[in-house]
Amino acid sequence: MPKYYEDKEPDNRACAGIREDFKACLLQHECVVKEGKLPSECLKEGHCKALQTSFFECKRSLLDTRSRFRGRKGY
Repeated sequence: MPKYYEDKEPDNRACAGIREDFKACLLQHECVVKEGKLPSECLKEGHCKALQTSFFECKRSLLDTRSRFRGRKGY
């Protein structure tokens, strides 16, 4: 479920809502905050996996040639 913030300017890039949630999940995870690891290291450990998969699917739908006929998924 994407989060929208009133104090930020709108991001018109594809998959912007999922991108913001994925970024927030990683930066606020205790792996980064308490242990001081890099977000990339926490990804390798499997944190925020559901958002990572959703973001990947959204970006993949942009490259999928079948989406020219079906339209892009509403993320």
